[in-house]
Amino acid sequence: MNTPHFEYLPHPADARFIAHGTTLEETFEQAAQAMFGVIIQNATLELERQVDIELESEGLENLLYDYLSELLYLFEVEEIVFGQFKVDSIEGTNSGYVLKGRASGESIDTERHNFETEVKAVTYHQLKVEKEAEGYSAHVIVDT
Repeated sequence: MNTPHFEYLPHPADARFIAHGTTLEETFEQAAQAMFGVIIQNATLELERQVDIELESEGLENLLYDYLSELLYLFEVEEIVFGQFKVDSIEGTNSGYVLKGRASGESIDTERHNFETEVKAVTYHQLKVEKEAEGYSAHVIVDT
C-alpha cells in the first residue's frame, strides 16, 4: 500500500513536487505539506490557529489549484503559517468537486520563523491529479 508522502523533484527555476496518498484527501494534504515545506521548516510550528476551508471547483486539478492557492492567500493575507492540513472530504457534485477541511498553524513571527523560499503562486503548468494502482498522486509546480 502506498503511504502518504511527498517528494521534491528537480526544476530549473521553480519548486516542483509530487504528493502521494491512498485517498484524494491524503494526497491533497501531502501537496499542502510539500508547498509549505518550500516556504518554511514547518515541523516545529505550534498549532494554535485553525482555519476551516470549503471550496468547490470544476475538476480535480482545478480543486487542487484552488486549495493550494487558498492556503497561500491565507498565509499572505491572514499571516498564518500552516504546519498541519486535514482534508475531511472531497466529493463529486453535478458541477465538479467540493473540498471540506481545515489547516492549522500559528501567526507569523519574523523573530522565530525562518522562511526558506518565497512561493509567489501555484501554477497550472504540468498540474496533474492521477489515480494510481494504490492511491493517487498530484504533480505540482509553484512559482518561486
